[in-house]
Amino acid sequence: MLQHIKQLSEYFLIGVLAILPIVIVIEVVLLLKDLIAGTFFSVYGYVDSYLFTSILFAVIVVALSYIGYSLVQRRRSIIISTADLLVEKIPLINTIYRVSKKVIAMFSGGGEGNKREVVYIEYPKNDIWVPAYVTNRKGEWYVLFVPTSPNPTSGFTVVMHESKVVKSALNIEEVTSFIVSVGSDFPKADEVTRLPH
Repeated sequence: MLQHIKQLSEYFLIGVLAILPIVIVIEVVLLLKDLIAGTFFSVYGYVDSYLFTSILFAVIVVALSYIGYSLVQRRRSIIISTADLLVEKIPLINTIYRVSKKVIAMFSGGGEGNKREVVYIEYPKNDIWVPAYVTNRKGEWYVLFVPTSPNPTSGFTVVMHESKVVKSALNIEEVTSFIVSVGSDFPKADEVTRLPH
């Protein structure tokens, strides 16, 4: 009897873990739906007109699509450039804005220039290797963000000499998946055989 209960609880746990990604996606969709509906009815509460509110939302969708199109086609948008100029003149807000843009650009693979690198560093001691995002580089020095599992947005920032890092073939998406899955999703696992030991 005890063996059957143990096996049932094991199957139950495996079932919960299997359905968890679906539940997370559903929760994100419901959150977005509530956000959009809440905003829509909030605007409607001010103007008391479904037609005006619908037109306003259509204009916002077209404007956001145009901004996305401009960024993909020309690598810049007049709307974003104008917002950058305006925000740059406001003390404190300009720092928050600039930093948040850089962080978003790092995780989206965009930004000033190029594909972001991923490296391995020895942490917390020798012969223990962890992946890190290269956030900046000055000469032979790397500025690295070392994420923690399972939440890749938490972690710490370090500055290391290039002789102390080992370059990885993983991209940002792959290393993020590796961190979120607590190592179970490791697309280029064979590269660990090339780490010094």
